[in-house]
Amino acid sequence: MDQINFEIEKPTMDHVHELIDALDGVSLYEKSVHEYEGSLFFMIRNGLKKQLVIEPAKSNSEISRFDGELTAIGGKELMVCELSHRNAEAVRSIFSFANPVLLGKQDSYGFGDRLGNAGPAHLRSVRNTGFKPILAQQSIRELERTKRTAEEVMDAATWSVFQEGYHEGFGSDGDHLKTFEDIDRMVGAGYTMLTIDPSEFVENGVKEMSDQELNSAYRDLPWNEIDDEPETLMNRMMTLNVELRNGYILSPDKQETLQGMVKYGRVITHTRKLAEYVKETYPGHPVELELSVDETDEPTTLFEHYLVASELDRLGVDIVSLAPRFCGHFEKGIDFKGDLEQFRDEYIQHLAIAEKFGGYKLSIHSGSDKFSVYHVIGSLNAGTVHVKTAGTSYLEAIRTVAEADPDFFKELMAFSMKRFEVDKKTYHISADPGRIPDLDSMNAEQLAGLLDDDDARQVLHVAYGSVLSGDLPEAKGYKEKLMKILEGNEELHEKNLASHFEKHLNPFK
Repeated sequence: MDQINFEIEKPTMDHVHELIDALDGVSLYEKSVHEYEGSLFFMIRNGLKKQLVIEPAKSNSEISRFDGELTAIGGKELMVCELSHRNAEAVRSIFSFANPVLLGKQDSYGFGDRLGNAGPAHLRSVRNTGFKPILAQQSIRELERTKRTAEEVMDAATWSVFQEGYHEGFGSDGDHLKTFEDIDRMVGAGYTMLTIDPSEFVENGVKEMSDQELNSAYRDLPWNEIDDEPETLMNRMMTLNVELRNGYILSPDKQETLQGMVKYGRVITHTRKLAEYVKETYPGHPVELELSVDETDEPTTLFEHYLVASELDRLGVDIVSLAPRFCGHFEKGIDFKGDLEQFRDEYIQHLAIAEKFGGYKLSIHSGSDKFSVYHVIGSLNAGTVHVKTAGTSYLEAIRTVAEADPDFFKELMAFSMKRFEVDKKTYHISADPGRIPDLDSMNAEQLAGLLDDDDARQVLHVAYGSVLSGDLPEAKGYKEKLMKILEGNEELHEKNLASHFEKHLNPFK
């Protein structure tokens, strides 16, 4: 990074503005001006699209990495480049800040961006908050539903940090990965954080098992895969006496141990397999692991958390964060439903467990719009946290559509309501489309107000794949029209996003 001059002097900026005036009809993204070995790089808006402009130094051979159209302006030769994958790769090869990095065990915020245009506003909202941003964050399910590639998501993050002149480091999260192939897909695109999702290996029915069934299931666990034996683990847990906080003692009995291991034993083995696959297959690739155990029928008990963390620690699996299933309801797109005092008390104890095993972050999944939870965590001023959001940025894009084109918003809302019964199946939500008022009876202001209604938010949230994929005949052209509206109302869109995420981030201050 030493060879890159991040501080652009006033004469250089004056020169860039002269070039912008000569280009005619374009506008400059002021923070995007960068210099490398005498060449100038900056981003412009040309009509409804963004482009990269390079004024190459004659001695700079790096410019051959870029695809672009050469044009002479005022005696200067410029290269105008589209924001393509090849050009994003070229930017990353020259400017190290445009690559994701390991964030480690410090507070971080995951900004899912299903449309690929929210990054600049995300960066503006996170500056000076103490949080590090994770910009390239997408689950396999989201990639499939939006018909995007992992590379496209990474490229969008690169262009965002370049446009905003953000040099402080950003993370990237290949979210909810279940298989070796999922890992290959995300590592191949350069992701530096991998979230392991072992939900298919959770045995949710342990409380309904008879003693005989439970003991048999315990014996049948793949003990060789965790280098242990049934009696050894049981003896270890029976002598456990761990003080957490506020005098809370963790001391499980045999039944609790049996249920915990039967429920999570194969989670532990699968997590170890994926972790070892990453280490053995990609030894030179910088990567950190998050474990997600939030998608279970019941909240994660303190002992269950301790059991999983202690076994992974014993097996040498290092995690940067862990997402338990907390008490209450973390539904998509709306605030927390549940007892905040209970959440506070349990969060403190979960935090104590995390601190016993290296101080990994507690990860809040389905973190979008959980404002009351943010206030609780912020008030504690303890430990480290990772918050993961995704759909809320899409909803702010839809808010912008509602304000800029109410008729198209009505069409999207009506379509999303029709798709609700199908699209809700993989989500934990409580929305009832029947509670949404008749759209034809609402004026423009009332339509935009639906983005503050829990039922409407969740209906819109779960239908994003149907809207964006283009798979359904009645949704053909929806994504293209939506993107055109956002591009034509960039200032409004980014204002809505920044304002919304300030509400997310301020409680932690």
